[in-house]
Amino acid sequence: MNSEEKPKNIVILAIESSCDDTSAAVVRDGLLLSNVTASQSVHEEYGGVVPELASRAHQQNIVPVVDAALRRAGVERRDISAIAFTRGPGLLGSLLVGTSFAKGMSLAMRVPIIDVNHLHGHVLAHFVRTAPDDRVPEFPFLCLLISGGNSQLIVVRDYNDMEIIGRTIDDAAGEAFDKCAKVMGLPYPGGPHIDRL
Repeated sequence: MNSEEKPKNIVILAIESSCDDTSAAVVRDGLLLSNVTASQSVHEEYGGVVPELASRAHQQNIVPVVDAALRRAGVERRDISAIAFTRGPGLLGSLLVGTSFAKGMSLAMRVPIIDVNHLHGHVLAHFVRTAPDDRVPEFPFLCLLISGGNSQLIVVRDYNDMEIIGRTIDDAAGEAFDKCAKVMGLPYPGGPHIDRL
């Protein structure tokens, strides 16, 4: 490559299937081009996520969600540099759907795959920009992570240098909202209803 040639843009297709939402995003050089999520209403009847139903819904949703993410981003499959997927933590069946899809697509397209720790993904989401001039945090910073069964205070010194300095020992904040809403007779998920009230 001569000095006038620009390096090829890095386009990553990211797949998230750790719980009850099937999501796919397309990122080019840290800039978010699209983010598509299919939520699962099947769990409302039970007042919480049913793992087997979640994994079945992921199987139904993953192809249309990935297709929609690529279309909205204006990206062809041949433009993808790598495929990222959620490795865990999460519901085993749900994770298997995303992992299997990512592995199959990467083999078919002959592109690398990147396994992502779900919680690290939340912390590092601060570095995904939605506009070219978006600011990102400087290291070190303190992060409050609230996700599913995980609530943590994390000192983030670098992309791969994080230290958990505090965590819940029971349910996370979101689960507490859902349980309170259930006792109050509010629909699932309870967080938005309690927040509105």
